[in-house]
Amino acid sequence: MIRLARYCFEHRRKVVAGWLVAMVVALVVSGAAGSTFNSNFNLPDTDSQAAVALLAKNFPSASGEGDQVVVQATRGSTVRSAPVRGAVTAALARVAKVHGVESVVSPYSAAGAAQVSRDGTVAFARVTWSKVSAKVTEADGSALIKAAQSADGKDVHISLGGKSISNAESAGPGLSVVVGVVAALLILMIVFGGALFASLMPLVTAGVALITATSIISLLTHAMDIADVSTDLAVLIGLGVGVDYGLFIISRHRSAVKAGLSYEDAAAQAVNTSGRTVLFAGATVCIALLGQFALGVSFLYGLSISSAVAVALTMATSLTFLPAMLGFLGPRVLSRRERAALSADGALDTDVSGFWLRWARIVEARSVLVAFAALAVVLVIAVPITSLRLGSSDAGTDVASSTTHQAYAALSHGFGPGTSGPLELAASVSSKADAAAFGRMLKAAAGTPGVALVTPAKSSPDGKAALATLYPATSPQSKQTVALVGDLRDRVIPRGERGTSLQVHVGGVTATDIDFSHVLTTKLPVFIAVVVLLSFLLLMAVFRSFLIPLVASVMNLLSIGAALGALNAVFNLGWGSSLLGLSGTAPIDAFIPVLMFSVLFGLSTDYEVYLVSRIQEEWQRLHRTDEGGTVRANHQAIVIGQAKSGRIIVAAAFIMVLVFGSFLLSDERILQEFGFGLGFSVFVDALVIRSVLVPAIMHLAGPSNWVLPRWLDRILPNLSIEADAEHGDAARGDVPPRARVAA
Repeated sequence: MIRLARYCFEHRRKVVAGWLVAMVVALVVSGAAGSTFNSNFNLPDTDSQAAVALLAKNFPSASGEGDQVVVQATRGSTVRSAPVRGAVTAALARVAKVHGVESVVSPYSAAGAAQVSRDGTVAFARVTWSKVSAKVTEADGSALIKAAQSADGKDVHISLGGKSISNAESAGPGLSVVVGVVAALLILMIVFGGALFASLMPLVTAGVALITATSIISLLTHAMDIADVSTDLAVLIGLGVGVDYGLFIISRHRSAVKAGLSYEDAAAQAVNTSGRTVLFAGATVCIALLGQFALGVSFLYGLSISSAVAVALTMATSLTFLPAMLGFLGPRVLSRRERAALSADGALDTDVSGFWLRWARIVEARSVLVAFAALAVVLVIAVPITSLRLGSSDAGTDVASSTTHQAYAALSHGFGPGTSGPLELAASVSSKADAAAFGRMLKAAAGTPGVALVTPAKSSPDGKAALATLYPATSPQSKQTVALVGDLRDRVIPRGERGTSLQVHVGGVTATDIDFSHVLTTKLPVFIAVVVLLSFLLLMAVFRSFLIPLVASVMNLLSIGAALGALNAVFNLGWGSSLLGLSGTAPIDAFIPVLMFSVLFGLSTDYEVYLVSRIQEEWQRLHRTDEGGTVRANHQAIVIGQAKSGRIIVAAAFIMVLVFGSFLLSDERILQEFGFGLGFSVFVDALVIRSVLVPAIMHLAGPSNWVLPRWLDRILPNLSIEADAEHGDAARGDVPPRARVAA
């Protein structure tokens, strides 16, 4: 690491130029190639996937995405009045000509007679695309919105619902990123004593990495299925970890400069110590993200790879681009006041003192009390996880100004909330008897509690498949709709199939979301176990301890449990949701806990490594020389290590909280969920777990913290993050004079 740091510092022009050229090339190439984002929901061995496969094979014209053009009469008129009918009919003719639209069923046609509400004030047209929603481009979705809303006027209001409409309306993070960057800069200015250039460096470093990463993600869309939300999440994750990594390295560099080292030696020491923490933490995040491949859900592959690319590049720029930029900064890494003090007084004393030393001593003196208090706080926050419900939020939670929310409200008023999330009953028909049985089954389905409407069956051109649309009486996200799908699959359909060769599958976006939630809920425990075990082994190899990685793994799970508990309380149960400006309550989107677990486990490990590595430095120095024995050396090491690292960990956490929390300003519920969950978890992890619970437990454990069975020590690889040995003080973890606890 020292050689890498010195090379980047000495050849800073080449290193910076190399990164800038790579960024520009990636931008130009991705701009020329464009992108083909595709949210492919391939769920093998599920009923909804069987419906997709059946329709794609035998009924391609009906296998595409289904959207709705909602017509709402105003000023006391009805949808059948001449002005309304004329404007809507003309608009639907334009809709039919939109690229990719397969068919349009007008409420004024015989096939769409049931698509007019009883009071005649609301109606909807069914629009079927020639492809699934994941492959409907944003441009085509926008064209559909424009064509349909050409009928909007004083007598009628047009709104649209459906997956492709939501995708077309998606605005991305936008303002959230700007707010997050500004907030991070303010915190960095405070932490770095007003040193502007030092404060800008983590943001510049993260910016170079993320511009390059988003360009690479765009290119990767040509090689694999990647959802468009992947870029937004990658930016969110990369910005948070990138600023943290920069903070760790620059703070160590500044401390070394103040202690009297040359700028090059200070950069070498920073990369050799904090840089190792960054390398290990970044690798852990990437491993946890890529571990999502073990779930076998193709939709998550693009999300995990995109996020891993962003994290890997922020880690790489932090270890190379950042030390090169420190070479350009020189003395400007300090503020004018700090430079003047250094010039007047010389090297500063590195004794630890102040609030964090006092707090560390309180934790030492009352370790039992603070451990139980901190544990109680985390467990109370995590309590709502017991009612955690995974699913998919519907348009009712979209912002009120969106066309999807307006369509949902109109359909709910005219037909009931289930109209916005229809189910598809896809049947494999091999004889007239099967067709007749399907018709009888549809009648039975229409009489099933929770069903609002079932359309007549429509046969495929080859006669081997049939399709009917079932509208639930309840919203797509409700428990009743989930129960209805289960009832159809377990009772209604088997009865209809009995004695025939008929095979019926329940499909559509709502059914797919339900199956997706079930698959992830089933596989999530195995995924968690694999990631926790791998992290445990890595930490054991790093710290040559059994107890430290065990405690870290449990603490990480507590941190994630608190995050999911708070997330469920706010977004599903509605506690305080109005204070955050949320549009409504809904189940937690199914893939959010998986992605959150991957990122949070890495971030929690990041703080754990930064804290324990500083404690370990002191332990290795003290336990051989301290006359008070190993017990006192353990206490002293924890106090000094916590005092040294506490301020930086909390500052890094506040930056994370502000960056992640800024995504609550987004109109996209997925980004709101992810931002809140990550921000809250980091807050609890840094302020409660790493600042209180972990040090208290280490005090209680005593020298056992540093014990590893000999047989394990022999078989484990040595992944130590200790500094490389190099003659001179610049290589060591401590800078002269050696750090002491201030009296």
